[in-house]
Amino acid sequence: MSRPVGAATATIVAGRRRRSAVRRVPPIIWGFLLIPLVVELALVFWPAVNSFYISLTKWNGAGAPEWVGFRNFENLATDPVFIQALLNNVYWVVGFGGASVVIGLLLALALNRPRRGVGFYRSAIYLPMVFSLAVTGLFWRLLYQPDGAVNSALDAIGLGDVARQWLADPSTALTAVLIAAVWRQCGYIMVLYLAGLKGVDPTLEEAAQVDGANRWQRFWRIVMPQMKGVNSVVFAVTVIDSLRTFDIVWTMTRGGPYNSTQLLSTYMYQTAFSTVDLGYGSAIAVIIFLLAIVFIIGYLASAARSED
Repeated sequence: MSRPVGAATATIVAGRRRRSAVRRVPPIIWGFLLIPLVVELALVFWPAVNSFYISLTKWNGAGAPEWVGFRNFENLATDPVFIQALLNNVYWVVGFGGASVVIGLLLALALNRPRRGVGFYRSAIYLPMVFSLAVTGLFWRLLYQPDGAVNSALDAIGLGDVARQWLADPSTALTAVLIAAVWRQCGYIMVLYLAGLKGVDPTLEEAAQVDGANRWQRFWRIVMPQMKGVNSVVFAVTVIDSLRTFDIVWTMTRGGPYNSTQLLSTYMYQTAFSTVDLGYGSAIAVIIFLLAIVFIIGYLASAARSED
């Protein structure tokens, strides 16, 4: 059955209008759009796609890659250092994500109300984000020295027996680095939640208060449901930052002692650029990518189902 003549004519006219609108775009605008796209494809997307191919080869960066199929991934399954790095990454995702989100949210709630000096406190808490992770790592490495500020503070309050070489002890090194990373990240999470709290309708909270809801009920039942979008952004940012954490760990411990602070990112770097096994390092990079995709898509799908 053919479409009515009027509908066909309308479709043709709409198509002509779209083509006319495209022609009216100045060439300089196309240039501003296409040049960044080409740069992004050449410097970001192509190397990322190429890493999938390299992960299926054995290559030291010179000559032609030797095709080995899935052998690199099979070796990862029995690699004790990789398994240790994977377990450390699970601990890092939970600890880094949980602590930075909880602390950032509490800071946002405390500093959301306008009061004297609130701008100064917001700026001071966000200030660590201005410094790079490498600088943050060097700063905290000094604090954790045997005669550094951490041990000196413990001595001052009568807890000298607790003092130790925090970064040299395998039982405390990863947690010590994690604290430094959370110290930097919580200010960023605070800013995200402050932006979300500004979009919360105060009349709903006031109505719930009139109805007898306590502060916790108002927060959990009224405020949090209005910040689903912010929670999605915070989750995605936190998971991605957790999986790609490299600078602060490498600056403070280089994955040691005895691989106790080894993460997937640091092991990937060591494998690819220290032992010059780019195929094996690319296989670890693919694992990191897949983990990030699984986490983010799983969470977004769950959030979409809850909204429906």
